[in-house]
Amino acid sequence: MDTKRFQAILHNLYTIVGEFETMFPGRPFTPDGHMVGSLGEALASYHYGLELLAPSKQTHDARKDGLLVQIKATQGTRVAFRSQPRHALVLKIHKDGSFEEVYNGPGDRIWPFFKGKRLPSNGQYQIGIARLRTLMNDVPDRERIPRIR
Repeated sequence: MDTKRFQAILHNLYTIVGEFETMFPGRPFTPDGHMVGSLGEALASYHYGLELLAPSKQTHDARKDGLLVQIKATQGTRVAFRSQPRHALVLKIHKDGSFEEVYNGPGDRIWPFFKGKRLPSNGQYQIGIARLRTLMNDVPDRERIPRIR
């Protein structure tokens, strides 16, 4: 993957989004859903050496050395989970095309946060990026997937 080109294309996408939002004040044109998820999967695959599974698999998106991984990407302040992944990699994508790792660790460190909560009508529990960053502080390096690029 040409990382400079990827980042430039992503930056161009957000420039176009900004133009639409200027043209139609008060109307958001933020990329979301499958597009952001796919961007996150592409970034994770390249930067962490993950093998992507077929799209729309339940719970896991990739594997690394036999470890199943769910990749979550956001441009906002929350991500959603339908079920407990074996391992979670959460990335925050920035408008300039860069990204940051928010959480990289076992899913069983996240899942207790949902205990006792009623499942929302859309079937997805949400958790804030700030909480994931706090949880990440307790994940030892040996439980993280190393970034290779």
